Amino acid sequence: MRSATLTESGRPTVTDFYRTNRGGGLFSESISQWLGAVFAAGAARLRLRPTALTLANLVLGLATSVIVVAFAGPVADGDVPAWVIGLVALVGWQVAYSLDCADGQLARVTGQGSAAGARVDILCDVAAQIALVTAIGAVAVAQRPQTPVWLVAVFAGTWMVNLVTSVMQAGPNAASMVTSTSLPVRLVKLVRDYGAVIFVAALVLLFAPALTVWVMVAFSVVNGGFLLASIAFSARSSLH
Repeated sequence: MRSATLTESGRPTVTDFYRTNRGGGLFSESISQWLGAVFAAGAARLRLRPTALTLANLVLGLATSVIVVAFAGPVADGDVPAWVIGLVALVGWQVAYSLDCADGQLARVTGQGSAAGARVDILCDVAAQIALVTAIGAVAVAQRPQTPVWLVAVFAGTWMVNLVTSVMQAGPNAASMVTSTSLPVRLVKLVRDYGAVIFVAALVLLFAPALTVWVMVAFSVVNGGFLLASIAFSARSSLH
């Protein structure tokens, strides 16, 4: 691709932006961060600020989740094909996340990073993820009205573990329980790779929305288990 190589103008290329990515897991690095680099390169050419990408992530993420919530009932009743809304979720959530990856890349490469921008990024991430969790919960309840309220609450609470731990790992006191970067370990870590998680969630909405409640159970177990393990790991380090 032309944009992936150094241009005559000396402007940063897609590869330059990608080199500054902050990871996020095997899926995120391989797909979301690369797409984010494409968005960041385009934004740089348009002289956009990183916060413009942050807000675009928020708007697209919220709009996608609102659509999923609005059509949860019609899909469950068979009035709207599940694959239509599932495809909206798949594309919308992935592009929104790639924009979230792009804002940081743009800030680092162009030197536009700021404390205020970082705060806006975190706040928009929280808002977008609340909407996404609401959408998944709405589908689960529409498909299975007997879904326990406590399960929806546990799912919503444990979902935020990913966001909290990612913020904590960005500071000077960051630490990882598993430091290995081997392929088997990275494959196991896909269960907590945000890009992979929302990809799987959207696939379920696309092909088998009736199984959404089990997606909630699985994510609750994984994130809840990680939270307990993180507490134990941090407490042990603190005591020693």
